[in-house]
Amino acid sequence: MTEVTDERKAEVLRLHYVDGLSVRAIARRLSMARKTVRRLIGIERRPPRPSAQPRPSILAPFEDVIRAELKRTPEMLAPAMLERIRPLGYEGGISILRELMRTLRPRPRTEVFSSFTTRPGERLEVDWAHLGYLLPGVLRRVSAFVAVMVHSRMLYLDFALSQQMGSFLRCLDRALLFFGGRTAVDVFDNMKTVVLGRVRDVAVLHPRMVEYARVRGFAVMATRPATPTDKPFVERGIGFVRARFLPGRRYADFDDLRRQGTAWQDTFANAREHEETGKVPVLVFDNEERPVLAPLRDATFDTDDLISTTVGRTHRIHFDRNDYTVPWRLAGQTVLVRGDDSMVRVLLSQKEVAHHPRSWAVRQLVENERHEDGMRQGRARPGVLPDALADLGDVGARYFAILAASKRSLRTEQVRLVFLVELFGATATRSAIDEVMRTGHVGADYVEYVMRHKRRLVPAATPLRLGDPALDAIAVREPDLAVYDEICSRPTRDPGEPPAHNDRSQS
Repeated sequence: MTEVTDERKAEVLRLHYVDGLSVRAIARRLSMARKTVRRLIGIERRPPRPSAQPRPSILAPFEDVIRAELKRTPEMLAPAMLERIRPLGYEGGISILRELMRTLRPRPRTEVFSSFTTRPGERLEVDWAHLGYLLPGVLRRVSAFVAVMVHSRMLYLDFALSQQMGSFLRCLDRALLFFGGRTAVDVFDNMKTVVLGRVRDVAVLHPRMVEYARVRGFAVMATRPATPTDKPFVERGIGFVRARFLPGRRYADFDDLRRQGTAWQDTFANAREHEETGKVPVLVFDNEERPVLAPLRDATFDTDDLISTTVGRTHRIHFDRNDYTVPWRLAGQTVLVRGDDSMVRVLLSQKEVAHHPRSWAVRQLVENERHEDGMRQGRARPGVLPDALADLGDVGARYFAILAASKRSLRTEQVRLVFLVELFGATATRSAIDEVMRTGHVGADYVEYVMRHKRRLVPAATPLRLGDPALDAIAVREPDLAVYDEICSRPTRDPGEPPAHNDRSQS
């Protein structure tokens, strides 16, 4: 028999006499055998008294109903079963119901979780829970985002229709705001937004997740694959959400689901007496954990979903299983698409060229009728200035008249010049075209070289004009895209210097 140390003996006595825990609770807390705990406390286990005649169970009249329900829904838990037999006249409690259900439906061998403890504010565990198609008519799986403060068992619950990086970081941001601080270590499942892969059993973390952790100020710990014991507290939190929040719940839409989740989280999940600790999570959090959390850093981090794509001939871009229109003149251009929970924005370099409410449906076309304005008259005729480049004036008209005699693609020239006008403005583009023609050349590659390299112009984030005063008055915060490669990677050529004797003024 293994000798029990004095420290363990003292802990058993403290839990029994000070905290008032039962033998079973102490054995579970300290991972000891119950007979060892009884021996240390000095309690002898009394044999049960033999009963002369067994008493009939109060559940006997309802056993057939319970068997039928378990056969139809094997995963049903005792609280849900209690709801079904109450109307039939059952007046007993849930304890004997649980005991009967154990015999009628033996539980599989349970996973043994580690029973480590942490200091207040030291550890936060985070994971997704797949909930399936909960929303009627919505062909997207709903996921529950669950975060648990290990010391206090304070729980944060959120929902999302996507587990992409942007949705994950936005949920994590809201969780940090909910807790009002940050822990030293955040523990995550082996999810793709955190772990790209493993080399010799060492996790290779996603660079964007590492940068997010650096900006927010915490360490990232990824669990081993298929090892829920590495994050037992959030696993129990997810099980609690599945067992106590979801059964029998009705909601009108996704926003209603989130509202109900927040109300349940605040009024029940965090206000109840925790089954394991015997304490109320919100009280432990407010008094022990919140004061020691590191303050949130006043730093911004880009949590948008990002893709770079090319606009097709139908002037649409594909983003997260839906299509969104953009102005028709941008066909063939490479754009950056940014999406958050409510909005999808399309940017050409640093300039926003389209925005739409984000659709969480599937295979939908989100349109803006203004994006087709002028499209029917926009077909370029050889030698004629296209309507989309009308702001280039006489210089542009002369340029396209000369261009018609060259071997260059008129369509490609139009697309590239529209791109340059969008980035640098019509005035700067018209001036650069005039300079290129004075050197004896034509071609958008020459025009771009003059503006980017000779004049070192920087793309101006001018506001998009839609023709509607109400829309044109909207101010949009321009993102910082300095960390991204330039959208346009086509080569440019130096046309040379114009003749010195030609003093013709630029337009």
